[in-house]
Amino acid sequence: MSRNVLALGLDPAFADFEQLPGLNPEMIRSYIDTQLERLRALGYTVDSCLVDDGETAEEVTAGHLAASHFDCVMIGAGLRDAEHLLLFEKLINLIHAGAPGAKICFNSNPADTADAVKRWI
Repeated sequence: MSRNVLALGLDPAFADFEQLPGLNPEMIRSYIDTQLERLRALGYTVDSCLVDDGETAEEVTAGHLAASHFDCVMIGAGLRDAEHLLLFEKLINLIHAGAPGAKICFNSNPADTADAVKRWI
C-alpha cells in the first residue's frame, strides 16, 4: 500500500541566501529532488509543492490538498523561519483543515526530508 506524502516547501528562488552561505537555489533544488526520489524509492507516492513567500502560497497549497489524500505532510525548513512565521501559521491551518488525518513532520534541512517522513509513516 502506497503512502501519500505532500512535500511542502519554500521555492528556493525565494530563499534568503544571506542566511545560507555557500548555497544557491540550484543546490537546494538538487537536495530537494534527491530526497523526493529517495522517498519514491522507499515506496512513498510524493507530491512536491514549492511555494512563494506569500503571494500565492496559500492558494497553491490548498489546491494540492484538495487534489489528493495525504498520509503525511512534510514542511520544509525554509517555511519555518521568523521571516515566514505568519505564512507558516496559515499553511499549518490549511493543512489541518484540508488533510485532518495527515501526520505532519519537519525536516531540518533539504537533505533529511526522507528521514522526517519515515519518523511518522
